[in-house]
Amino acid sequence: MKVSVITFPGSNCDKDIGSILASEYAAKVTFVWHKEQVAGDTDLIVLPGGFSFGDYLRCGAMAKYSEAMKSVVAHAKRGGMILGICNGFQILTESGLLPGALLHNRSLKYICKDVALVPNASNMLTKNIVQKELVIPIAHGEGAYFAENETLHQIENDGQVMFRYASNPNGSLNDIAGICDRTGKIVGMMPHPERAMNPYTSHLDGKLIFDAIFSAL
Repeated sequence: MKVSVITFPGSNCDKDIGSILASEYAAKVTFVWHKEQVAGDTDLIVLPGGFSFGDYLRCGAMAKYSEAMKSVVAHAKRGGMILGICNGFQILTESGLLPGALLHNRSLKYICKDVALVPNASNMLTKNIVQKELVIPIAHGEGAYFAENETLHQIENDGQVMFRYASNPNGSLNDIAGICDRTGKIVGMMPHPERAMNPYTSHLDGKLIFDAIFSAL
């Protein structure tokens, strides 16, 4: 499997996700600078967490204009798999590749802690995750998912919600923690599954998420 991880100025989780995919899934990982293009034979593109372009204007608002995003959009049009984590999720919504937006946490504070996620049994990617709750870390200041009523109704009806917070930490509508597009090929989530892959911390639920996503490749 060939994976391209986009590195923007301010990305700080690119090496984390790259090392996990290389070690746990034997992926051939290429780190793509934001001014470069993603190779056409890439199987999966990852937009990692961090603070792309310092989160100026809005989180992800400047990153969507990067040269690399042109090839991300082209990859999406070919039906390729894309995963956006935290800041990557924000970039996907800003780019219009996923519906909705990520707003400031209702507390107006940065939140960094473990949270419980509930997989959606109606979603094509998470329906086979049998655990009732997954423990995954979050680390964000703008993670409250928002969408207009019509859009929210549509993604709920189409089973695009992948995960909900068991106890909402940030004010996300409908407790939404992660969604996908209608094809299940474009995935965005605020929690960090790459940080739940360490046997030394007993956090291993991230593998269940990656397994579910990679089943769609």
